[in-house]
Amino acid sequence: MGPVLKQYISEGKINFVYKHSAFLGQESVWAAQASECAADQGKFWEYHDLLFDKQTGENVGTFTKDNLIKYAQELNLDAAKFESCLNNDETLQRVAGDTQEGGQFGVRGTPTFFINGKPLVGAQPPETIRAAIESALSE
Repeated sequence: MGPVLKQYISEGKINFVYKHSAFLGQESVWAAQASECAADQGKFWEYHDLLFDKQTGENVGTFTKDNLIKYAQELNLDAAKFESCLNNDETLQRVAGDTQEGGQFGVRGTPTFFINGKPLVGAQPPETIRAAIESALSE
């Protein structure tokens, strides 16, 4: 989450809801599931950020289940609990539900933001995000 969003959240002006859009193959699904397993231990954002730091490409072996478990260990998560969560697909329904919901709203790529229901698609400079938020706040 970027500094613009953090600012508006800390000021109490916006709510931010993160939804998975795992459509880039099996590794994207496993990575999303793993981040939800980390969320169950209170470390979603730490794990999320670590995944983006580790990312090397789509479905090239970076996000195998074994690697995802190693990443959890880097964050000192309860390894047994995390491994069980990931290997038993305990969070798969959350991920699938988010992905399906996004598809219903026309999400075809990431990131996609909805600001008061209006889509803002793709990586955007902070000024564009700020302008979209300010426009929504003034409505």
